[in-house]
Amino acid sequence: MIIQTVEIIAGIVLVVLALRDVFDTVVVPGESRGALRVARRLLAIMLPIWKWARRGKSGVSTSFAPSILMGSFLIWMGLLLLGYGLIAHALGDWFSPPADFQEALFIVGSALCTVGLSGIEAHGPARWALVLAGLSGLSVLTMAVTYLLQVQEGISRRDAGILKLTTAAGQPPSALGLLKRYAELDSPEEIRRVLYRGRDWCATVLQSHASHPSLIYFRSVGVGSGWPATLGAMMDLALMFELLIEDRESRAPAILLRSEGLRLIDDLNGLIGLEAESDDTSAAAVPRVCARLTAAGYKVRSSVDAAEFAEKRRKHAGRVRAAAEHLGTTAAPLIP
Repeated sequence: MIIQTVEIIAGIVLVVLALRDVFDTVVVPGESRGALRVARRLLAIMLPIWKWARRGKSGVSTSFAPSILMGSFLIWMGLLLLGYGLIAHALGDWFSPPADFQEALFIVGSALCTVGLSGIEAHGPARWALVLAGLSGLSVLTMAVTYLLQVQEGISRRDAGILKLTTAAGQPPSALGLLKRYAELDSPEEIRRVLYRGRDWCATVLQSHASHPSLIYFRSVGVGSGWPATLGAMMDLALMFELLIEDRESRAPAILLRSEGLRLIDDLNGLIGLEAESDDTSAAAVPRVCARLTAAGYKVRSSVDAAEFAEKRRKHAGRVRAAAEHLGTTAAPLIP
């Protein structure tokens, strides 16, 4: 009797922990606050192994994040199987014929997958255990499908902005490359729209990636650089309009874009536990940037504080570099 009681308690604890972790990961915005944190722990274990296996290649592959996602759901289902299996084994005498542990796992697995292939009759409390197992399995599978749809939507919205920027700014994207491209098209005023759209992009990525941190590791298909490089290029662009380019109408959206970008990179780096890397931007590089801007046809301010520009760029570039190195992708260069 004592053994059966212990099995039931242990099974209930496993089931509750697994369902809580699924709920926190899939439904509740932000990082899971449960005790298991299956997705986070699996990511911490697999990322170094994955990078080692891909040594010599840039970045994590496109299959890494989906593998972590599917692995998390398999582990959750395995925990539910074990938890309900312990409960069913403790209630083995309520099955006809009585079930041993292996048979109990098969019965519970049939209930979790809602296929009902066991062919064994359940009586009394065993019936309710199977009903709860079926409801749990159906709930997890439903949440898995819903979560995958949310992930695909978040990736689609993020990558649309990346593709638009890299088409104009090159690979890896750079602010100077973007400015030169629009100048060649004789439409430098369009850059202001880029600043507005860039702020919208930052807000969209922050909302989706902070709600579902696994999106951070999904690689953009067809783009050599990832989202950190895109973010870095947009923040460089904003900083140039804020401190270097003489354009009063663009200064306000530039300042707001850079603030939104800093919030984005700080929040996402905080979610995955990254600290800012060092950045070598120096005041000596600023005259070269100004010369490039002038050559492209932009009006540079008469008095430029090179030290202030270098200091502010180091502030965001170090954070972006940390994310890029963690994902194995490139950062946005100041001077391409």
